[in-house]
Amino acid sequence: MTKRIGVFGSKTTTRFLIENLLSLNVPIQAVVTLDAITARKSGLADYVDLKDYCALNNIEIHIAQSYALDSREDRAFFESAALDICFVSGWQAIVPDSVLQSIAIGVFGMHGSALGLPSGRGHSPMNWALIEGRKQFRTSLFKYNSRVDAGPIVDSHEFSITDLDTIETLHFKNSLAMILLIHRNLHRIIEGSAHLQSQEGLTEPTYYPERKPSDSLIDWSQNLMAVDRFIRAVAPPFNGAFTFLNNGPLLRIKNAQVFDFSGFNYESEVAGRVVQVFANGKFLVKCNGGILLVRDFECDVAPGRGDILGNGTSTLRMFKRNKDGNFDLPEGTSDS
Repeated sequence: MTKRIGVFGSKTTTRFLIENLLSLNVPIQAVVTLDAITARKSGLADYVDLKDYCALNNIEIHIAQSYALDSREDRAFFESAALDICFVSGWQAIVPDSVLQSIAIGVFGMHGSALGLPSGRGHSPMNWALIEGRKQFRTSLFKYNSRVDAGPIVDSHEFSITDLDTIETLHFKNSLAMILLIHRNLHRIIEGSAHLQSQEGLTEPTYYPERKPSDSLIDWSQNLMAVDRFIRAVAPPFNGAFTFLNNGPLLRIKNAQVFDFSGFNYESEVAGRVVQVFANGKFLVKCNGGILLVRDFECDVAPGRGDILGNGTSTLRMFKRNKDGNFDLPEGTSDS
């Protein structure tokens, strides 16, 4: 008996997953997604409209009014769709229990952290992994339940985090891991022979806090390597790290790199000062411990030598750290 498979999501990663599953002869019967307005209101980065793609591939599409999936239209869709299995990619919300109960075999998605589940549940684990300077990421295909990232684990895959990775490349790696894990386990999931490992008792769960666009303000008091990781952690498809030019115009940095540790005789300059501008507009910023090269940026005013980058009138949000100096905290702990 052929199982009816669905996908939840509204991002380019969603389309990438569908394309690759179809190439592996995994039929997709339905996609649950959002429209552009709802996605924008929810702050979703890297949104993609899937209507034309689904029509081209004869996939039924349901455009939900919200992540709550509690409208009359939502209920009617899930009743008529009679889905057996759903995979989640690019759907940044808990799937409601009423929907979970309507999917015969279950809803499955990906989550991970440097240490693997149940460590690092919650928000933006790959962004946080870059900020923390982690060197690996263990991601898991797990079955959804009513708690955040707490369902039993089907299978896991670990990949490296290099000094060149950005949040975009980590999403690429995680998407490849999801395809690999689904391909490796789909038949066992359908047959009911997959071994689902409970997260209970593995280790104490920890949770990463939510990151908002305003949390992408650069802290120039940090060392060069931390500033570089931070910029890579919120690079496109996110909005990019930002700062203010001479307490005035907002300057958004999309791409930068560690330039040098020697200083080129800029050692006495204050952190955040533009110490050189090249003919093509790229510029150097003095940091604690070295110099940063800003390669791609947006600003209404071109930075000049001697300009200062800083917080302007904005206030840096200081996230609480755990005993190891990282940002995932035990359940129920305030993040600030």
